[in-house]
Amino acid sequence: MKSALVFSPEVAAALASNSPIVALESTIISHGLPRPSNLNVAREVEAIVREHGATPATIAILDGVVHIGLTDEQLVAIANRDDISKASSRDLAVLVASKKSAATTVAATAHLAAQAGIKVFATGGLGGVHRGANESFDESADLTALSTLDITVVCAGVKSILDVGATLERLETLAIGLVGYRTTAFPGFYLTDSGFTIEHRVDSAADI
Repeated sequence: MKSALVFSPEVAAALASNSPIVALESTIISHGLPRPSNLNVAREVEAIVREHGATPATIAILDGVVHIGLTDEQLVAIANRDDISKASSRDLAVLVASKKSAATTVAATAHLAAQAGIKVFATGGLGGVHRGANESFDESADLTALSTLDITVVCAGVKSILDVGATLERLETLAIGLVGYRTTAFPGFYLTDSGFTIEHRVDSAADI
């Protein structure tokens, strides 16, 4: 899969100079927000990353090509094309082989970022254990992916519709390190406090 990666000129230059890069998922662009807000948010997030001295690397698959970093034209395609599917890690090889297009979930983005040598990935809320999972076994691939990858994920906890307590138990079982940035409250996506606490806290990026 690594040989199938195509780097944008901006990301390639950052890798060559060992400059900081932040991976970004693309599912929120294609499936998470309505048009045209999705494109505006994608551009805004990339601008914020640049303003803080890093290079954004939004990841997606277009016509069977895995792109690490998108041009503005490619962002427009992800935001507006109707043939963009939603890809988790298990889908990547099939999509590349069949030359299809897809936006990447947290699991797929983290996998491809790690393949590309990117160490930091920023996203909104992670997937996790769904309510009633004791009967449905419905659990996001995000958790198993993060348990095997060498990458730091900066996020707003997990989606608030999930079973947060069970998700935290799975994170512990899978030995996924969890650190609160200037807080011991575990967030719930758009909630700053899900009602659960975090054992470890740091107060600066240097500590992380």
